Amino acid sequence: MITKEMIEQAERRIAPYIHRTPLLTSLQLNERCGNAIYLKAEHLQKTGAFKIRGAANKVTEAVAQGARYVTAASSGNHGQAVAYIANALQIEAKIVVPEDASLCKIEAIEGYNSSVEKCGYLSSDRIPRAKVLANKRQGVFIPPYDDPLIMAGQGTIGLEILSQLEDVDAVVVPIGGGGLISGIATAIKESNPAIRVIGVEPETANDTYLSLAKGEITPIAGTTTIADGLRTIQPGDLTFPVVQKYVDEIVLVSEDEIKEAFTFVLERMKQLIEPSSATVVAACMFNKLPFTNKRVVAVISGGNVDVADSINLIKK
Repeated sequence: MITKEMIEQAERRIAPYIHRTPLLTSLQLNERCGNAIYLKAEHLQKTGAFKIRGAANKVTEAVAQGARYVTAASSGNHGQAVAYIANALQIEAKIVVPEDASLCKIEAIEGYNSSVEKCGYLSSDRIPRAKVLANKRQGVFIPPYDDPLIMAGQGTIGLEILSQLEDVDAVVVPIGGGGLISGIATAIKESNPAIRVIGVEPETANDTYLSLAKGEITPIAGTTTIADGLRTIQPGDLTFPVVQKYVDEIVLVSEDEIKEAFTFVLERMKQLIEPSSATVVAACMFNKLPFTNKRVVAVISGGNVDVADSINLIKK
């Protein structure tokens, strides 16, 4: 289990490398949702997603222990975050990506002076390879979510929310592997247990929802949800106990609901967010929350969308 104290340490450690992101509001969104909604804008974070918080916490600690080389397995936000912080700390990084990784993602990683290696198509291909590369050079593998330092770094979002908004009633968080929600839930519940923490998953990527219902980690076969950042098949070994302890409820949203929320935020608020982020907006818009007339913070986890593909995400 991580603690609030670990998250406070992370907050101090990563402060030079991240943005303190704003809370965005929309009267139209409030009216649609029946609650006062505040979007925690991590899509405006460095590298375009919350992942820099956990990566910065883990990599800075590794460097303090003498590491001069790190690896990661990711074609998306985690890979970019590790590449960014490695570059900032002037150490080498290699990011292992799938064979079909898009050129724009590879260029983003290489733009932070990290090297890229292609390996297979599944995380089960990439992760072992990244670990081997780290071991060969006495480096450190940086996991995407199932690590105390990663979880604590993501939890700094919870501390920021509490400092930015008084009388928060609930915080709504998307769930992939669980690093984000486990960190935020720890920060929130160990500060004020009365604040509700609600997780959101796509209906077709409901591994944490099923695991919580069964009381044990329960894998799913796979998913093709448009919320590509949430395509994990099971929660993490370290993140799941925190979810069990601190998360009040998990709700599910459909693909159409995700698209409508994505379209609403783009058209009405002029913000381009990832489908993974749109899940929390969908939960607010489609009456998935078990209350009304409350002050709700919805965590917008990222905004790295391939513009050429964005037309396919719009609700027609």
